[in-house]
Amino acid sequence: MVTIKIKGVAREYPKGTRYEEIAREYQKEYQDMIALVTEQDLLVTENGKIRELIKPANRDCELTFLTIGDGIGHKSYVRTALMTLVKAVRDVLGEKGKEVKVEFVVGQGYYCNVRMEEKLTEEMVARIRQRMKELVEADLPITKKSYPKDDAMQIFRDHQMHDKEQLFRYRRSSFVNIYCLDGFYDYYYGYMLPSTGYLKYYDLMLYENGLMLLIPNGENPTKLDFFEPREKFFKTLKTSSEWGEMMGIDCVGDLNDSICQGKISDMILVQEALQERRIGEIAKEIVDRKNVKFVLIAGPSSSGKTTFSHRLSIQLRTYGMNPHPIALDDYFVNREDTPRDENGDYNFECLESIDVKQFNEDMNHLLKGETVELPRFNFKLGKREYNGDFKKLGPEDILVIEGIHGLNPKTTFSMPDESKFKIYISALTSLNIDEHNRIPTTDGRLLRRMVRDARTRGTCARRTIEMWPSVRRGEEKYIFPFQESADEMFNSVLIYELAVLKQYAEPLLFGIEKGMPEYYEAKRLLKFLEYFLGIDSKNVPANSICREFIGGSYFNV
Repeated sequence: MVTIKIKGVAREYPKGTRYEEIAREYQKEYQDMIALVTEQDLLVTENGKIRELIKPANRDCELTFLTIGDGIGHKSYVRTALMTLVKAVRDVLGEKGKEVKVEFVVGQGYYCNVRMEEKLTEEMVARIRQRMKELVEADLPITKKSYPKDDAMQIFRDHQMHDKEQLFRYRRSSFVNIYCLDGFYDYYYGYMLPSTGYLKYYDLMLYENGLMLLIPNGENPTKLDFFEPREKFFKTLKTSSEWGEMMGIDCVGDLNDSICQGKISDMILVQEALQERRIGEIAKEIVDRKNVKFVLIAGPSSSGKTTFSHRLSIQLRTYGMNPHPIALDDYFVNREDTPRDENGDYNFECLESIDVKQFNEDMNHLLKGETVELPRFNFKLGKREYNGDFKKLGPEDILVIEGIHGLNPKTTFSMPDESKFKIYISALTSLNIDEHNRIPTTDGRLLRRMVRDARTRGTCARRTIEMWPSVRRGEEKYIFPFQESADEMFNSVLIYELAVLKQYAEPLLFGIEKGMPEYYEAKRLLKFLEYFLGIDSKNVPANSICREFIGGSYFNV
């Protein structure tokens, strides 16, 4: 027998009892479905270990349940749904459906590309949906077994899953955990649910010649919202994916191969050239519109807005324009007038923290050809100051305005639409770990911010991770709802950047010790970075967006 303590009450269970059985006893006490447990030794006070429900109880411990409403629990639900989908595609399409790539997320949808000569049809999708339903209703177990690395590579070689074989070639660990569903073997970066029967909420639809798997978000894990297409967002993601395919870099294994083969310098130059070409295309569109006087740039944290605005300004100069940078942050209200959040802290993310009225007055005066003294916000004193920065717009002058609220129509409520050009910039990762394991966009941005915060603000990685959920909530509320209103979108991710960030991020993450609340996230990110071979930053151009985070930029950012 083993002693299991739950919510302060200790009970005895037969040794070997699965955590899944114990979770069932407590499920009625939780609104959302239990997905994982945290296992902590009764004699140790430090943070416990996260365990899958398939694990047997073999020692005395204290358990805490994690549901699909928790971030890590929701991710396990997503992975399980994706594995079931891939299995269903293979069952229905046979040899034609062997190559399924999970490409990116659009809203609540996970876009999957089925690489086959034949075009995917509604009839095919209906059969795949039905097969997925059958797999769920059968409540088939998902088993996990640890294999020596060479054996794991052989398994995936036999199943023609060469992306995984290629990935493990560079893995330092001697063993690999492989999951099996009804004879289908796969690898997933993270925890899984114990069986297909846990998939209560999902849907499948045909979208842009691929499959869109719809899954509720973690905030409301039992509600499947109506799918809203985001055409501009999807097009931007698709373009980035095509760039990767053009360069022969689809997954991390491809990137590692390029590094080993000495091709990384050329790859960096090609990637930077593709971005520069895209920035030039946006600049030309601005110029062609004739009446544009205000370029509004918005995007989430660590998307590279500052470097992008500088590079766009250079491109505008090649067309004879005279760009002037303006930061919306300079229109912050004085600190004492800043709204506070529910915790009583200053809320710098909300629109009310900006003096929108003054901003619009100044912009309209400039539009009329009048001279305006622009403010500068003194962040040390928390006050807006005027230091003789006078501006007057001539025929070739154009303002490049950067700020998180740039796309919100309330920010520019009195400015004529024909005078505005709106750009949404984000870091939309197109590189996959392998075909079935995408790299979350937020992971790339978090690593960017962590490296930059440590370099420019002396902020430790633990603090960056601690603040990240608050940053993300602000983005969901104030930035993402307006992204489709942009005239153009720009993806700032560089296909090679995680191999560069690795050398800067790892020492910061290792500084987070056991027992700290951020330890598990640090451990997860360190495991993630293990997939990448590191590369020296010396070949990264000084005008690269990557330089905004690692340092050494032309633009003093």
